[in-house]
Amino acid sequence: MSNPRTNRTRLHLRDAGFSLTELMVVLAFMGTIAALALPSITRTLASMRLNGAIRSISNATSVTKTKAAAQFTRARLYIDRGANSYHMETYTGGQWVVDGGTTWLPQGATFGFAPVGAPPVNTQNPFGHAPPCLNNANNQVANTSCLVFNSRGIPIDDVGAPTTADAVYITDGTSVLAVTISATGLIGVWATPPLAIPSWTIS
Repeated sequence: MSNPRTNRTRLHLRDAGFSLTELMVVLAFMGTIAALALPSITRTLASMRLNGAIRSISNATSVTKTKAAAQFTRARLYIDRGANSYHMETYTGGQWVVDGGTTWLPQGATFGFAPVGAPPVNTQNPFGHAPPCLNNANNQVANTSCLVFNSRGIPIDDVGAPTTADAVYITDGTSVLAVTISATGLIGVWATPPLAIPSWTIS
């Protein structure tokens, strides 16, 4: 004679868990949700990387400015646009000397501003990347830009005169970001969609 309790237990064991069809439906549903969310997640991550890169450049510019004042010398942020990298240098013993390590832009980001055709309002004149760096033989280095500060934290040109030409632009094709430096040494961070007539906003 069979035990009713045992029969009930076997029945429950047979009903426990999910069938293969149920699992396939759930996995298909999850795959669809993931496929819909992936482009949005990718765009968000790219935007975060680009914003992090411009903040890093802004911080490096501030450190360079502070270093010039602290050591009572000239200091510059050396930007290698070809290598998508930058580092700080100080003017020591009559020549430029690397001070610290090199930082690279994240994947997908480059130093550039196309198709933007104008700087943020009341910032840079003329528009474009900061002037090329000079090497220790006083020759311009191709595909570079330098943000140079004197010992008072004022941005200066090659002959030591105050300048309003200093700026750095980076892009990943979906937006253009900038670091600008006013004649008084005020550092600003800006962003715009990649448009010929930009709509810059300070961030």
